[in-house]
Amino acid sequence: MNNASIADNFSLLSKLMDIHGDNSFKAKSYAIAAFNIEKLAMELEGLPHDKVFALKGIGDSLGKRIVEQLETGQLSTLNEYLAKTPPGVLEMLNIKGIGPKKIATIWKELEIENLGELLYACNENRLLLYRGFGEKTQQNIKESIEFYFGSLGSYLYQQIESYAQAVDAKLKSVFKGQTFLFTGEYRRQLEIIDTLEWVTTVPLNNLRDFFTKVGFEILKEEGDYLGCKGKENVTLGFYCCQQDTLYNCLFRTSCSENFLEAWTNTTQWNAQQAYVSEEAIFSKTGMAFIPAFQREEANIIEQARNNKLPVLIQPTDITAIIHCHSKWSDGASPLEDMAQAAIDQGYQYMVISDHSKSAFYASGLNEERILAQHQQIDELNEKLAPFKIFKSIESDILNDGNLDYSPEVLNSFDVVIGSIHSNLKMPEEKAMMRLMNAIANPYTSILGHMTGRLLLSRSGYPVDHKTIIEACAKHHVVIELNAHPRRLDIDWRWIEYALEKGVLISINPDAHAVEGYADCRYGVLVAQKAGLTKEQNLSSFSLAAFETFVAIQKQKRV
Repeated sequence: MNNASIADNFSLLSKLMDIHGDNSFKAKSYAIAAFNIEKLAMELEGLPHDKVFALKGIGDSLGKRIVEQLETGQLSTLNEYLAKTPPGVLEMLNIKGIGPKKIATIWKELEIENLGELLYACNENRLLLYRGFGEKTQQNIKESIEFYFGSLGSYLYQQIESYAQAVDAKLKSVFKGQTFLFTGEYRRQLEIIDTLEWVTTVPLNNLRDFFTKVGFEILKEEGDYLGCKGKENVTLGFYCCQQDTLYNCLFRTSCSENFLEAWTNTTQWNAQQAYVSEEAIFSKTGMAFIPAFQREEANIIEQARNNKLPVLIQPTDITAIIHCHSKWSDGASPLEDMAQAAIDQGYQYMVISDHSKSAFYASGLNEERILAQHQQIDELNEKLAPFKIFKSIESDILNDGNLDYSPEVLNSFDVVIGSIHSNLKMPEEKAMMRLMNAIANPYTSILGHMTGRLLLSRSGYPVDHKTIIEACAKHHVVIELNAHPRRLDIDWRWIEYALEKGVLISINPDAHAVEGYADCRYGVLVAQKAGLTKEQNLSSFSLAAFETFVAIQKQKRV
């Protein structure tokens, strides 16, 4: 244990004591000790233990803790605090702009325990409701978290998209006349990208020389594959090949392992043959073209062989904004601005779904404010016709699985979205009880973000997907595909089963600002992987079709 390590331990102990709201005098004394130890000219480990106690500003109590560390390499008091602090709360100390006092507020009052939840709360403007958090502070925290996540090396598809396009353009400008084609995770539209990959005709040696020259670290050089990483901490990979094998290589590297194994075993594909395009590969095997983003499971091969691939949903097929928030709860914009933006972007209608009263952290609506909002909606509908705003609520699913209001209040809404926002740390039995009760409630129209997951930070509560999907089919409840890039919940891997059971999906942006409408596209990208068509998506319904849907939902309540 050198001085720096001992000082770090005392500094961390001081911060954790502040986070837990414990003895402020002791916390300060540990912070001062850390400061003083860092400035010492000699190393403590070289001093006789009795000399440690004689150092200025140390004293008996701190001296004992220094000796403990020198003898054991541990600080037992610090270990006790670490044991009772969630790892995600501890990780917040890495974020510029939030000290122990702010972290205490975030943890104890907002009930947020990791950085993913905190970033999501910033996007929903929830920090502004608490003392010490202004708009500028919230924005700085948001930017610091995004920078920190960027240092970890895995990215959401939405995070990496603009960087991928910029690198692609740069490579094509440097290596004029050569081919670069996206492949791998990015081309398959996976929700999390660990490596950005290309198939290219540029020789590996030329690529290596270029990336070395511009300061990239070479991570891997194996056969015809080059892996490297620059200061942005994004791993890039390149499959180098000749022009005549380009499309074979592109096809092979654009498939999941399961798909490629099934393809190899069931087709006459020749991995060494020259093809002029990927389409030619499929044509040679006598089947319809399967886009890279659908090359996940083996069963789609038979669909392609029988020419039964669905016409997939496109971003332009989204006709409405379902599930968005306004300044009535935790949104950034007034309701009229949200509606006008939807009109300007060509949507036919909007389903405003502000938070319910139990979501106090999000300024959830009590009964009196619901009446006021509904009055404004009526006025706006007269003003903005033929565009229509539907009255909805994102009702918290409470601990017993009930929704947040009495039947009389729930009946005033056109659509009710049921979502879990609280007490997320629960076993599957508890989660299933809450979800199943909510699904069976005749007022529930849509099940919001089924698992509560936040990609790259929170896995979500455990659920039995099949049982939930079957219950939604039985009770005519739509399952949301929450299109926020950090959620994308329901997981696209379960959408196929939902479609088999006749359950409608609804690609919803969960927008807390006008800019959030653009997230619909990311929901569409993962929905395409699952084979979703526009007819199977609620937010692709025309206004007339949606009004029919609302009428059917209201019949459930009788």
